[in-house]
Amino acid sequence: MPSHRQPTDNATTGPRPGVNDAEAALVEHYPRLVRLAYLTLPPTLGRHRRVLTAHATVQHVLPAARKGDPRARVPGQRTPSGSAYAWLRGQVLRAALTHDQPSPWWRVFAARPRAGLPLVVGLRLFPRAGGTDELALDQALSTVSAPARAALALRVLEGLSEQAVRALLEDAGVADPAAAVRTAERLAAHREGRAGKLLATAEFDPCTVQTRPTDLLRRRQRSRIAAAAVAIALAGAVLAVSLPEDGPPEQSLVGVRADGSLYGPAGTAALARALDPALLERAPRDAWAGTSRIDFSVWPARGGRTDDTALLKRALRVWGGPGPAVRVSATTGTGTAPPTQPPRLLYAGDLDGAAVVLLHDGQRIVRYAEPVSPRVPLPERGPLPERGPLPERGPLRRSLPESGNQAGPAPGGDTPSLAFARADQADMTTAAALAVSRTPDGARYLLAPWIAGSATRDLLAPDAPARSLGVSADGVTGAVPAPAAGGDCVAWPVMVLRTSERITERHSFLVTDLGEPSPAHLTYTPPPGGAPSRGPREATSGPALLSWARTACALRTLRGSGVRAVNNWAFAEQPLPESAGRSTWVCTRADTWRGPGRILVQFQRPASVANAPGTVVAEAVNTAACGRYGQHILAGTRWKSPSGKWFLLAAGSRDVARIEAVGSVRADTKATTLAVRAPREGSVRLSARLTGGGGLRAVG
Repeated sequence: MPSHRQPTDNATTGPRPGVNDAEAALVEHYPRLVRLAYLTLPPTLGRHRRVLTAHATVQHVLPAARKGDPRARVPGQRTPSGSAYAWLRGQVLRAALTHDQPSPWWRVFAARPRAGLPLVVGLRLFPRAGGTDELALDQALSTVSAPARAALALRVLEGLSEQAVRALLEDAGVADPAAAVRTAERLAAHREGRAGKLLATAEFDPCTVQTRPTDLLRRRQRSRIAAAAVAIALAGAVLAVSLPEDGPPEQSLVGVRADGSLYGPAGTAALARALDPALLERAPRDAWAGTSRIDFSVWPARGGRTDDTALLKRALRVWGGPGPAVRVSATTGTGTAPPTQPPRLLYAGDLDGAAVVLLHDGQRIVRYAEPVSPRVPLPERGPLPERGPLPERGPLRRSLPESGNQAGPAPGGDTPSLAFARADQADMTTAAALAVSRTPDGARYLLAPWIAGSATRDLLAPDAPARSLGVSADGVTGAVPAPAAGGDCVAWPVMVLRTSERITERHSFLVTDLGEPSPAHLTYTPPPGGAPSRGPREATSGPALLSWARTACALRTLRGSGVRAVNNWAFAEQPLPESAGRSTWVCTRADTWRGPGRILVQFQRPASVANAPGTVVAEAVNTAACGRYGQHILAGTRWKSPSGKWFLLAAGSRDVARIEAVGSVRADTKATTLAVRAPREGSVRLSARLTGGGGLRAVG
């Protein structure tokens, strides 16, 4: 448990303390109370509002000194400090849990004089960023309810027992405290119980914050509006405002004239500096080999036009204010605002009839493309010295794709295009490639500098060898056929990438095109065995390729949804009745750049061909299931045996100790799988008990 946890006299709220006692307890334990409020408040507030609301929640629970209250005036009649803290904790918990609930009108008016405090003007506050573990835990917390977040904080930070947590939640008005505690216990198991240490880090500390300025452009606009209003009031007349000769009205935040010059508030020094091509950041060519941070920040600038100031200037100015003639696209959850500081240049060159510029601002990948006339010849293809291609393999079945629009329109169009995609928290695999061009022949990728080998293969042909993929001196691949977006699913091309031995020893992995700038990373988790459970592995082994051969076509549903990685988890194997063979239950989880996940559960019966698709039996969105924070799953389906009889089949993950079915069929078994005769139709509810004593309901 974290070192700041201290024992308390009472777990429940207890009697109302005196003002002096409450104030002393609040000052002494203020950071603990604010952290509890911060974790309980809804993440949808955003980090700035969440920090301020957490402080306001704690500061507003202090009982007002009432005239004639002896406890407020007589220091000798203090209640125990633990009791005062327990009362404050209960009040903070209740206020944080009811933050989104409407208050009675008399409370609204009563709280109005203090509702604006604390107040921060001109700055944005947010806790210090943590590592990947903290980010993953924060994303998992955003998928559960406020009572579950509160229960986790009370268990691992406050050190309260399950009974005490349930009592506190019940006293705070939570409808199902037991369910919240069960969810909290599941989250607390993260990294062998390290969730408590992670919650105690600066990532979740609203008392240790960083500051950044607010939108300086919008602030200047508001100042101008306020000044104009004062001038109008003093003058008693309406002043006429002239428009610029070749641009929109001055109140536009960002504007670009026909000659590329800025006007309006976009001419401020901050934005002008961010859009200055001379200030573009450029990483040294070998920076990736001398750092522990392997992501887009160590990509060097590549391409034949990295010194073309005019092209870079056009790309930056269009980003600062795209006009109506520019085609703008963005992946789900990606903002299109101008940069706040000079971005990093990743690529500038001519490809397939278009001039392409790739930029990175630390959070997003931005792709600018404009037509080239006359068409510039493509760079001669040939492997880099260290980027030796994988051995030449057999042919790959091809399927002509539709041009994806998330990486920008197909090059060679008659108007410029601007495409945005999220890239925060990218790593060695998710920052391994970027789509720079799309044509009917497929997509061409700019590979990361740490990629030493590249090949393609067809997921629907797991036994077929991979085929070497040519790469130019600038790191741009040949055309990789994209999976067909419609029609028959006859092939699913993927790239096999191998990292340089300068950062890791012969590490290969698969990525696939889902219509976005960054291809999605594919992984595989094998069925449970005698060894302890392990995390996802690279999908390059024989069993992994066989699993993906039966699942690949289901990836169609994920196109354009901001997916960064997809894992196939074979969570159970089940012998079928009547000696009909052995089936596999697979949960396919897609993690997005935004955080929320989506799952697809498939029942894969024995098949005569390796790429026979499984049967989708359940799916869910915005869930932690089948991931790091949702390691238990139960699913079921009906199955017709070779003799024509119908069965109810169910399977759970390795920690399922008992499965029970109620409804049109009643059955239970003390195992991870269940098979029982059942009618073809009828409602059935499946549930399970875990080895640790918790409960589980079937997904879907």
